[in-house]
Amino acid sequence: MDVQVRIERYADQGRCVGHIDGRVVFVRFALPGELVRVTLDEPHDRDDRFWTGEVAEVLEASEDRVPPAWLLAGPLAMGGGVGGADLVHVSLPGQLRWKAVTVSEQLSRLGHVEVAVPIERIDGDEALGGFHWRTRIEMIADDDGRPSMRRRGSHARVALDTMPLATKSLLAVADADHVWDGGFEPGAQIRLSVPEPRGDRRDADAIAAVGDNYAVLVDGELRSGSASLAEQVTVGDTTFEYTVDANGFWQIHRQAPIALANHVIDLAKQEIGDRPSACIWDLYSGSGLFTLPLATLVTPRTRMLSVEGARVAVKNAQRNLRHLDLADVDARCGDVEKTLMRVPAHLSRPDLIVLDPPRAGARAKVCRQMAASGAKSIIYIACDPTSLGRDAGTLRGLGYRLADVRAFDIYPMTHHVETVALFRR
Repeated sequence: MDVQVRIERYADQGRCVGHIDGRVVFVRFALPGELVRVTLDEPHDRDDRFWTGEVAEVLEASEDRVPPAWLLAGPLAMGGGVGGADLVHVSLPGQLRWKAVTVSEQLSRLGHVEVAVPIERIDGDEALGGFHWRTRIEMIADDDGRPSMRRRGSHARVALDTMPLATKSLLAVADADHVWDGGFEPGAQIRLSVPEPRGDRRDADAIAAVGDNYAVLVDGELRSGSASLAEQVTVGDTTFEYTVDANGFWQIHRQAPIALANHVIDLAKQEIGDRPSACIWDLYSGSGLFTLPLATLVTPRTRMLSVEGARVAVKNAQRNLRHLDLADVDARCGDVEKTLMRVPAHLSRPDLIVLDPPRAGARAKVCRQMAASGAKSIIYIACDPTSLGRDAGTLRGLGYRLADVRAFDIYPMTHHVETVALFRR
């Protein structure tokens, strides 16, 4: 069923909102102000509070609309539907506006904080047209054994012969390893992880620059490359080396670890000031992206507690800490909420807490635990504006105020955005 709709505003999950006979409809591939013809998702006659649908034709276009540069990720009506780039129809400046409004609205609606959120594009992304930023990609083998993505609304799989969001280094590895040629077991999960070459390695050709610092994994098993990868992050004048799991979490944008770590350390130094020592918690700490610079760059003597639930990530974090001979960091593996119930006395009163929780956020119990610790400052790195807004409201009720917030567009062509918020008691 097709209907004509005037689009009113941005919504969640890369959608916009319109109304049909008083009923809310969430529309994919739309922009505020547009008049569009929308194909409603089946069943379109259901008696729900809202409907969903997708743009089939644009009758009056927004100035932010552009032709999708990657047609496969665009609307079904244009031969797309594979997902992965739900803002592919939006200009790069328009994507920044969309994300800035989204973060501000969620902080207002859920956190009861009125603030205009500045957003930064990562260096190099504009020149690359918003593509070639992912250092990790995942696909599934279709019935013919070729890498593919599922087309939305069906069981059909679309075979791929490239991935425009992937970095050029990753694409070079995929070509050299004949990934696009197929030959996989149907249904196999295919993952490529290729750290972005840094320093002198950038000057070599792509394959030489990567060397053996990459992984091609099939159903979690290493097919080629290395199971443990080396990541390099420069914070200020200091370069940190990290060992990370090829099948685990790491910031996927090629420059995100650098941009985020530098901003977090700037905020941490600002909050700690000129004190000769401090106690810092790093929660949901992964392989130690923030732990290492927090432990070495903020004060002459820093005591730290880091907590992460993924066992391999914690082992890598401990290895990374030993490499720098950092003995004052207690790196623990476990659920954050449960771990914070039993914190050693010498680490129980942090001056600063840094947390980078998963998409679901920290939630109320952890927020209450942070407040009970007496921490004067909290730096919250969020990959979901809704979770950030909810937790901001909780922290506000616990006596903290939002002192600083900045968004980073580390997910171009998608509705996702990373936000760093500073809360002060």
